[in-house]
Amino acid sequence: MKFHAICSVLAMSFALPSNVAAENQRPVIYQLMVRTFGNTNETRKVNGTMAENGCGKFNDLTPVALRSIRAMGFTHVWLTGVLEQASGTSYEGREADPPDILKGIAGSPYAIRDYFDVCPDYAEEPGRRMEEFRDLLERCRVEGLKVIIDFVPNHVARSYGSDVRPDLSFGKGDERGVFFARDNHFYYLGEEHAGGRAPLRLPTAGMAGCTGRFAPETEFGRVTGNNVISWEPSINDWYETVKLNYGHDFTKGRDTSHLPGVGAGPEDVPRTWRTMDAILGYWQEMGVDGFRVDMAHMVPMEFWAWSVKRARERKADVFFSAEAYDNDPAKLTDRHVLDALLDAGFDAVYDDPCYDVLEGLYDSGKWMNDLDVLTFTGERFHRSLRYGENHDEVRLASPKEWGGLGMKVGRPVCAVLYGMGRGPIMMYHGQEVGEPAAGEEGFGGDDARTTIFDYWSMPEFVKWVNGGKFDGGRLDPAQRELREWYGKLIGAVSSPAFTAGEFYGLNHANKDNEHFGRLDGETVSGHWLYAFLRHDRETGATALVVANFHGDRALEGVMIRIPEDGLRFCRLGSAERLILTEKLADDWSIEVNGDSVHGDGISIPVMQPCSARIIEIKGR
Repeated sequence: MKFHAICSVLAMSFALPSNVAAENQRPVIYQLMVRTFGNTNETRKVNGTMAENGCGKFNDLTPVALRSIRAMGFTHVWLTGVLEQASGTSYEGREADPPDILKGIAGSPYAIRDYFDVCPDYAEEPGRRMEEFRDLLERCRVEGLKVIIDFVPNHVARSYGSDVRPDLSFGKGDERGVFFARDNHFYYLGEEHAGGRAPLRLPTAGMAGCTGRFAPETEFGRVTGNNVISWEPSINDWYETVKLNYGHDFTKGRDTSHLPGVGAGPEDVPRTWRTMDAILGYWQEMGVDGFRVDMAHMVPMEFWAWSVKRARERKADVFFSAEAYDNDPAKLTDRHVLDALLDAGFDAVYDDPCYDVLEGLYDSGKWMNDLDVLTFTGERFHRSLRYGENHDEVRLASPKEWGGLGMKVGRPVCAVLYGMGRGPIMMYHGQEVGEPAAGEEGFGGDDARTTIFDYWSMPEFVKWVNGGKFDGGRLDPAQRELREWYGKLIGAVSSPAFTAGEFYGLNHANKDNEHFGRLDGETVSGHWLYAFLRHDRETGATALVVANFHGDRALEGVMIRIPEDGLRFCRLGSAERLILTEKLADDWSIEVNGDSVHGDGISIPVMQPCSARIIEIKGR
């Protein structure tokens, strides 16, 4: 759940052998929503019901489907939104939630209704949904894929109530007469707060089927998930959710040093800590391998240090990645939040800053040189999770975004982002076939994102699913080529140069090089072209990554200078000759004089619009 108001396999000569176990690689994550992954219903009625538009199921993730994911080089699947959420669809023994607290008929997967259950929409037999989910976990294990699910610690649905563990339902036993109490689960509104009185008045009044009221909050009110302390949250707030309390009054600032330390016993920590620890343990025991943590920066770092430690005591290799944004005023640390989360025990954090630079090439006048300032950030740089798409971000192939260039823009974007560091890399389902998310879908409107709020199917991805064959039988040649290219890219960045090596940027050494992709009227190079080296000292593996981000201009006569310091970085300073071999785009290869690369530079074949090259370098 990104805070939009703030941040609006093919084997290769230097790739890891195909028999290397997944646990020995960096995580290569395939993000999918069960709701849309296997849904081949092509009705796509705006604001349609599940009966009208269909819904993907756990059982759609067949062995064939999972093998197609594994064959591309993925090691993990992130099953997005599988926890039971507030929804407009009813089941036996489970009433639909009122529309006043829903975003979309299907509901937001980040408004969780029961942390100990899964969404019944995804089961062939809703009463057996947990058994069907366990069967999916087993299928993933058989196919060599680890499973990540969401952990949404900052907020829950207004209707939260656990049927599975009613003794651990949030809000049970809270003291509602105070705004803050250490062991309350929620923050409660008082007469002194905006709006000044009960009942809670939601911004949905006048919408279809809505009254602007939520019956349980007629005598009391709670703070929204995005920290809004008001009896009248706005339509732009996370009004469908309520914020959880970790023993810190967020209105008092970011100093959370009063909270218990990492070694505290369960009896000594705030009640929400204990509940969340039980939730993590529940899913770990079931066989879940890791967690993608939503808006992790809004929760105290002391909780993370305590809870991640306890999770690792249960299973040492449990994987934690954090969605977090340092520019969000709601963060609970004065440090750079990505560093703070890594220190608290996370394996990886979202690299939103690098993503924003690349997106800014097309919508805010940025240059590729602007990326350089983000490549000197120490440990964070190599423990960042990088992506070209996720459910919060716009589709690369959207006709409205990324310069309207279509699916080809994913090539330079992902070659650079996947190749930069040693951290995990991630792809969102549909990205590999150019899913554009074009047109209105429902609650989200026409926002260039595949909806997470509605019952929907993806018009291009269903061509890959092809009636459950998962063979791409309905894709056009360009889409099949794109998917094959992504497989090659994942294979290429499985080299030790990328998984274990260091980064050396080359744009800084080529700003004055007029043959480094400079266009007419530009006095400095590095607008649309980006290049860097990756080198692993142990194996000696060295790779040069070059990408042209221009949408319709081929860059000819490109010469890339590698300074003497760069050659020493790659331990090639004494090499008389360098052998360069393309590993991603074509069969190009060349042998050059070692002394020439920091003078005239290396002559690169034509860089077509929105293209990338990964070139192996060896010395002799």
